Amino acid sequence: MGAASKAGDWAFKAFTAGLGVATIYLTATFSVNVYRGLSWHKAQSKINNDNTNEEAT
Repeated sequence: MGAASKAGDWAFKAFTAGLGVATIYLTATFSVNVYRGLSWHKAQSKINNDNTNEEAT
């Protein structure tokens, strides 16, 4: 096994490790953004319901 082959193996391992880290990061940030979006939407719905109830009385 030559030095070029070892360098290629290490480059491939570093590349795939980077892809793994990027995938985990993007999955985590996507999940956080979905949670924030749902929380925001729920808060907006609650505000709208409160305003509707106040106008009815």
